[in-house]
Amino acid sequence: MSVEITAIYSGSLRCSATHGPSGSVVVTDAPADNGGSGAEFSPTDLVATALGTCVLTTMGLVAQRHDIDLSGMRVKVIKEMAQRPVRRIASLRTEIWVSAAAVPEQSDRDRLEAAAGKCPVHASLHPEIDAPLVFHYE
Repeated sequence: MSVEITAIYSGSLRCSATHGPSGSVVVTDAPADNGGSGAEFSPTDLVATALGTCVLTTMGLVAQRHDIDLSGMRVKVIKEMAQRPVRRIASLRTEIWVSAAAVPEQSDRDRLEAAAGKCPVHASLHPEIDAPLVFHYE
């Protein structure tokens, strides 16, 4: 299955991208430390966002199959940039908080954690990007 995304450069380091199937629009801006205004998500911020939401979605798919309610589960992704040898994402530390009451069994936690590590975005990251997944059960 393919999905078409189109983007237009608006000038001043801003772009607007349109999701073909839904028509939803996302605006990006270069970060302030790279000449932009930082008023919107940067393209690399969207990579971090994609990773966090992909982890949650993938865990949610597994949870549905096992009648586990993960409502309220949350994620935080800390993106760090490298400047050399080229500007790129150096790390995407991902922390996931899950209700301990929703997932009391260790076997279910193991299953969900394995699923998170197999989310398509995590699996697509370059191996030089440090991308640990840290789980918290509260």
